[in-house]
Amino acid sequence: MHLSAVATDAEGYIFLKLTYECKLSKIRIKFRKACEKQKKKKKRIRKMVGRCRTRITAQLELKAPPYSLDALEPYMSRETLEYHWGKHHRGYVDNLNKQISGTDLDGLALEEIVVRSYNRGNPLPPSTMLPRSIWNHDFFWSSMKPGGGGQPRGVLLELIERDFGSLEGLLNEFKQAALTQFEKDNKLVVQKSPNAVNPLVWDYHPLLVVDVWEHAYYVDYQNRRPEFVSTFIEKLISWDAVSARLEEAIAQAAARAEEDERRREEEDGVMDDGDAIEMYLDTENESEAE
Repeated sequence: MHLSAVATDAEGYIFLKLTYECKLSKIRIKFRKACEKQKKKKKRIRKMVGRCRTRITAQLELKAPPYSLDALEPYMSRETLEYHWGKHHRGYVDNLNKQISGTDLDGLALEEIVVRSYNRGNPLPPSTMLPRSIWNHDFFWSSMKPGGGGQPRGVLLELIERDFGSLEGLLNEFKQAALTQFEKDNKLVVQKSPNAVNPLVWDYHPLLVVDVWEHAYYVDYQNRRPEFVSTFIEKLISWDAVSARLEEAIAQAAARAEEDERRREEEDGVMDDGDAIEMYLDTENESEAE
């Protein structure tokens, strides 16, 4: 007697089929015992198959701000964070998890969901505002710190002075746009974007963001958005976080430049080889013609 594994397309399970030939009673007794063992094996195998058939999912998590909810007071109150982070941000995460469950986006990193769902300006379902809003809020919380504001230093300050003339020039433009600053074509620019669109979908390197939706400031500032933006700049910005993001952006840009150069060299090499072969064949054909 022997065991063979058999699969059924209808059920999708794998089970053990027992084939046998027995004529003697001793063989029948042994066979019964073998069947009892195989029943237990079948149960174990079905459990294993069931686990294998279960779709692997990875729920997106609500990230907490990198400080306590009252750490930014008096410039941003605990009430604002409880409402903005605890209600709005949490709602975005919960709703996106529901919308992507069982889809091709399920289990992907948030950044990849942002880019894929945006689809180069032709948004795909689920709602593309949800992943972008989640990413923007994560970025916003980490753009601030207790005791923030002050002056940037080092390479960041050098680039600000190069591209805006001065820190004051940047801050004036930032106040006017009052949304997002990110790196583009190796230059710092201030960019406004509607409907939670963020720089990832344009392949830019984001450095700093301020949220100017009313729920970001209304509890503390009512309709005084300019005051909120000024306070954000003077008391809340984490220039350390912006500098760290700039360093990462520069490193990524350098790596991309090296990769582009390597590809160009490889393409040039292929073209050179092709030219050499073509010249050889032309010469050979001319000889045959003669």
